[in-house]
Amino acid sequence: MHLHIIGICGTFMGSLALLARELGHQVSGSDANVYPPMSIQLEQAGITLMEGYRAENLSAAIDMVVVGNALSRGNPEVEELLNSGLRYTSGAQWLADHVLPNRQVIAVAGTHGKTTTASLLAWLLESAGQAPGFLIGGVPRNFGVSARLGSPKAPFVVEADEYDTAFFDKRSKFVHYRPTIAVLNNLEFDHADIFPDLAAIERQFHHLVRTVPSKGQLLIADQQPALERVLEMGAWTPVERFGCLATSEWQLSLERSDGSRFQVLYRGVNGEEDGVVEWSLTGEHNARNALAALAAAHRCGVDLPRACAALSRFQTPRRRQEVLGEVGGVQVIDDFAHHPTAIAATLQGLRAATTKGRLLAVIEPRSNTMRLGALREQLNDSVAEADAVFWFQPEGLDWSMETLVAEQGECAQLFSTIESLVEAVVTQASPQDRIVVMSNGGFEGVHERLLTALAVKE
Repeated sequence: MHLHIIGICGTFMGSLALLARELGHQVSGSDANVYPPMSIQLEQAGITLMEGYRAENLSAAIDMVVVGNALSRGNPEVEELLNSGLRYTSGAQWLADHVLPNRQVIAVAGTHGKTTTASLLAWLLESAGQAPGFLIGGVPRNFGVSARLGSPKAPFVVEADEYDTAFFDKRSKFVHYRPTIAVLNNLEFDHADIFPDLAAIERQFHHLVRTVPSKGQLLIADQQPALERVLEMGAWTPVERFGCLATSEWQLSLERSDGSRFQVLYRGVNGEEDGVVEWSLTGEHNARNALAALAAAHRCGVDLPRACAALSRFQTPRRRQEVLGEVGGVQVIDDFAHHPTAIAATLQGLRAATTKGRLLAVIEPRSNTMRLGALREQLNDSVAEADAVFWFQPEGLDWSMETLVAEQGECAQLFSTIESLVEAVVTQASPQDRIVVMSNGGFEGVHERLLTALAVKE
């Protein structure tokens, strides 16, 4: 079968393309924005990429078109699709129809941490010899690919996104997956372009809860009021909570403030189990992600001591606190954080692990929610742990960042060109400083530009 994927370089759709190729399908795709790491993955898999959305990208030889959720009516390729009469579906529906049947599906949902938690879980299952399948919205470095089928008898881990499915299906993507185990990591307001308020997102999360069978498992983060409201709407599946509360079945206790070593305690029906994790990641948020993964892996038969030991060999997914290089004693770190809570968590984790030098934050608020300014009041507090903040105002932002930056005083600067931003950061950077770049897009290759400019400075 020849599949053509519109919007193929999105993290979800690109991963879907890899699965389709592994199943033996011929795969082509188009996208307006082609950049690594997804473009590299696709090219290595022998998938034909077409730059730009055009009517001529579609041909009668195509058997099925899979439409990404970033596409809408008025797009020339979408209009040609509808006029052509070609069969089409959404990415989430294609996954549900062709990959997930007869698999034990584990869905990892939440406003933050989905990619890291799903990567952690896949690695724990892999370390236990289960050869899981997975589809993750990033590239786990322990595997080198964002998706694979794995053993047909093994669990399938899917990053479960609450964003809508397609222009013709406005349900959240995760309602298609029908998991046996669902991990709900956290829940805050996001995606202001499609959700009017937090209550609307809570309703979608409850739709996910409704699909989990009574013989399955709900793993719910503690200290999350929005998730408790979701459960109050009705739950028909056993619930275990994880977090820092003494009342939770899965309990986390930090032994180091930076989160690089922590204790895990599980109180189950068969008594207590415990373990200690020492690893390379930092931040309480990552320790909580690990706790969620440990709980899900345990449900799949992985014993706790073995799983804790495996975490010492875990490598962060690409673009999640990923150290891209060090020049002249200055580190450049890439992180996907774009929501104020995620920005704050990333900076807090790096601050706790930074014993020398300064923490310089380079931030592009480019997500749809940030472009609309829905959470801009939270941005000042989100960067409290940074010694200096370099804000970039992307095109299409619906509000001016000048007032925000002015309120932060001398530690903050605003830039409208990448060239001026890079020059300012490199001028200020000194040996032992850490530069963390945060954006959910390509950020015009600023990471490589910083490394190049630092090398020239030397």
